[in-house]
Amino acid sequence: MELDNNLEEQKFIRAKKKVETLKSFYTHFAVYLVVNTILSTSKVIRNMNNGETFQEAFFDLNTLALWFLWGVPMLLHAFKAFGFNFFMGSDWEKRKIQEYLNEGKNERS
Repeated sequence: MELDNNLEEQKFIRAKKKVETLKSFYTHFAVYLVVNTILSTSKVIRNMNNGETFQEAFFDLNTLALWFLWGVPMLLHAFKAFGFNFFMGSDWEKRKIQEYLNEGKNERS
């Protein structure tokens, strides 16, 4: 019975951690959209006041680089939040924990 309670507690902790990770991603994404929209709008307006057309101002390399340079970490955060684990695999953490548990058993023997 105690083992079942422990497993349920572990499941709850994992679920809570996943929700916190998703919440962190959604907050990051909202900030990404708001800040980049404000900065891009100000750049486009400034460039248009300097005599550029809307297309020239909007497709300026600096404006697009702003979205791209912050977009790369945003994409990596999305991979982490939604479980696209390319580098270590989705069950890497479980395997590592099991490996360390097995090492502890071998040391006690």
